[in-house]
Amino acid sequence: MMDAIRSFTLTGAKGFSAEISNYGAKLLRLMVPDDKGQLADVVLGFNTIEEWQTKEPYFNAIIGRVANRIKNGRFELDGKTYQLPINNGTNSLHGGVHGFNSKVWDVLSYDARSLVLHYCAVDGEEGYPGNLDVIVTYSVKETSLTIHYKAVTDAPTIVNLTNHSYFNLNGETSPSVRNHMLQVIADAYTPFDATACPTGEIILVEGSPMDFRHPVQIDERIDDPFFVPGRGIDNNFVLRKTPGLHTPELAAVVCASGRKMEVFTTLPGLQVYTGNWVEENIGKGGSLYCPQNAICLETQNFPDAPNHPNFPSAVLRPGEEYDQTTIYSF
Repeated sequence: MMDAIRSFTLTGAKGFSAEISNYGAKLLRLMVPDDKGQLADVVLGFNTIEEWQTKEPYFNAIIGRVANRIKNGRFELDGKTYQLPINNGTNSLHGGVHGFNSKVWDVLSYDARSLVLHYCAVDGEEGYPGNLDVIVTYSVKETSLTIHYKAVTDAPTIVNLTNHSYFNLNGETSPSVRNHMLQVIADAYTPFDATACPTGEIILVEGSPMDFRHPVQIDERIDDPFFVPGRGIDNNFVLRKTPGLHTPELAAVVCASGRKMEVFTTLPGLQVYTGNWVEENIGKGGSLYCPQNAICLETQNFPDAPNHPNFPSAVLRPGEEYDQTTIYSF
């Protein structure tokens, strides 16, 4: 029996708290203190489930079965070609037409510090093979939010899970993230083609607008012609990882308005997206949301990984376990 749609609040220290819904496993609110102890909600969102369902379906959700794009919605696995729904130009995006972001997840357990959610994607759902059992655990400690992803399958499949939260460290009513300082711990990136799918190349960031190895104010870089003209950043970074180590490592640092967010992950990639295509909507704080008033830091495998053998594999087989962790620490 499907669980009813509910929300759950996790509490940490200094007023830090996270409110999460089992609809799309979405992060509804994230209250974070600044350096003076003043709290602000630092994720965009809406007041009602109906708005969450219709206005911006990916806001703050768990994305799956495969986050980001798969070129032409097609991939081959063990000699068989699979065709996925096309929902982004010529590509399949964020798990298809009805991805994990639109599902009501089962609640396995809940207390003041953690929430464990479960969803089973059946064989053939959105074109993907295999029954995939997914468990996502949100947990709070002091002023950090941890998201732990686990998944198993009964047939070979592909998996790439992420959280698609739209952050604004000024507070969700702020009209822009241009004042944010951004640092990404990456020496390379994956360039993309005219459809925003990777070409398969891995290119060093040095000497390019993709070089965020040292903190850069977003306002200084967001209008560079290298990025989508008039829109902003929407690119996958190849994170600097320690070979053989499977513990969360620093991926990015964002600072604004007396708040500092450090992102740690076990995943190899990070999609930085400055809300370029956010539609004009009234948000939960009553302000007008519009492009460039949020930044997403989507820890992930590389986009279109099944079609590029040189990318980290997105394949999951029976007997294996998908086990990844991302931490947003303030």
